[in-house]
Amino acid sequence: MVRVLGIDPGTRLVGYGLIDFHPRAGRFTYLECGILRIQTNLDMANRLHQIATGVEELIAEFTPQHLALEAAFTGVNSSSALKLGQARGAIMVSAARHAVAVTEYAPAHVKKSVVGHGRATKADIQERVRLLCRLNTPPRADAADALALAICHGQRVTV
Repeated sequence: MVRVLGIDPGTRLVGYGLIDFHPRAGRFTYLECGILRIQTNLDMANRLHQIATGVEELIAEFTPQHLALEAAFTGVNSSSALKLGQARGAIMVSAARHAVAVTEYAPAHVKKSVVGHGRATKADIQERVRLLCRLNTPPRADAADALALAICHGQRVTV
């Protein structure tokens, strides 16, 4: 069994999703998902500290062996892309401090892996994750994205 923590990075909301993947059986068990809410009234340095602390608390509580992270992509707004890159860096440092392996996945790759095509909408991801994890209601978009990252990574893990 391999425990995978998926993280959808952000500077206001950080989605997380946790699964146990059973490589020999080719299946996974849903454990938890949620959102870390970052205080928006803080300066960037303190937001990054809050992100790092939140991720380290998740790692300490759930002891994942792998962390799946959304790869950097360039959006229309270079300032937003830079801030997202800083958040990703804080998450990577947190994982490294606890010897958790980090693997990055492009959003289109995750969508194709979990939904079946690379142009899936947020609603498509939420519904597919709800079905795969056997949840009564779809998780919030950030948490669903994080679970999709964890599921995508689980499909590629070999022990």
